[in-house]
Amino acid sequence: MTDREVVAEQTAMRGLLGAVTADLGEPLAPAWEEAFWAVPRHRFLPDRVWLGAALDVCDRNTDPGGWLSAAYADGSVVTQVNDGRDPGEGDPWPSSSASAPSIVFRMLGMLDVRTGHRVLEVGTGTGWNAGLLAHRVGAGNVTTIEVDPALAAQAALNLKNTGLEPRVIDGDGAAGHPASAPYDRIIATCSVREVPRAWLEQTRPGGVILTPWETPWACYGLVRLVVEPEGPASGRFHPHSAFMLMRNQRTDLRIFRDVVRDEHVPDESTTDLSPWAVAGDDWAARFAVGLRTRDVWHAWHDDPDVDGVAARLWLATTDATSWAAVDWDGRTRERFTVWEHGPRRLWNEVETAYAWWREVDRPGPERFGLTVATDGTHTPWLDRPDHPVPAPVRPEA
Repeated sequence: MTDREVVAEQTAMRGLLGAVTADLGEPLAPAWEEAFWAVPRHRFLPDRVWLGAALDVCDRNTDPGGWLSAAYADGSVVTQVNDGRDPGEGDPWPSSSASAPSIVFRMLGMLDVRTGHRVLEVGTGTGWNAGLLAHRVGAGNVTTIEVDPALAAQAALNLKNTGLEPRVIDGDGAAGHPASAPYDRIIATCSVREVPRAWLEQTRPGGVILTPWETPWACYGLVRLVVEPEGPASGRFHPHSAFMLMRNQRTDLRIFRDVVRDEHVPDESTTDLSPWAVAGDDWAARFAVGLRTRDVWHAWHDDPDVDGVAARLWLATTDATSWAAVDWDGRTRERFTVWEHGPRRLWNEVETAYAWWREVDRPGPERFGLTVATDGTHTPWLDRPDHPVPAPVRPEA
């Protein structure tokens, strides 16, 4: 490595450290700043990465400067597409990424690890997060598990080349790793719609589980749970994240392939609730609607080939038995046409959820919490555990 390359890397690292400090609103704790310098992020990224919503390819061999800038920007970097398969002529979609460094260090701070803590990381990815943890608590105290064998092998090599060798497991993170349990801390780098029971079972009483969260309606937020002596876990949600969903919790559903059929005859009605109010840029509203509806997802369809429709919001249940569509005519934002089919009135459920959110003073994620019982029951709550979020009203069977 030339002196110029060393200087470029050091300069890029200092710039990133400043960006992380600005995002967090305070300097990194000394132990984490030491880990930041000892475990350089660029050593964990592949030579080819994908950037931005368009997934533009950035290759270290042809654009070393651009690649280094991406490595030390405070943003996420896609490190794998299509689960490692060549997309060919099809569109690539992200299947693994290196998270934005500011959210990495925010989560590590929330995890509150101490020297000697035993830690399980779910979702090894590149191995950078595991490397930071290994530097902080000792490599022998860190177990990291990755469902993709190729990613696990590369991460293990990345870690070894950096002088750190935590236990890297190729396997299903939802099952945890009982051989190294019990853990003082479990941290996930993928989002979940349900916290696996194995995580509770493998965490010591008083231990912490920190994981990104999503509902079918909204991928947003973190939940930090403390495991109680008798087994349940409870804690609050926090904003600041959008992570890829754990692979075994994915639902591969498409409106026209899996849900809507030509023979469906939907019911027609109107609404004055804008679809953008519940599926737009207001993440607090989207988070709350997701907690209440629980199994309803949505997709936007701009400029559909339908007379008089400029934009359409589709809704459907994860079991694909009910759907709805809300149409905007491109002129007025005061009235919208609603089409619904199936046993459930999905737009009515969303309207009810949104009205409830407004009635309770439009809370953000930080006012919500979650309790996970030993039988796997998930109970979201508002402000305190004895104030559960109302369950959605379902039609009688």
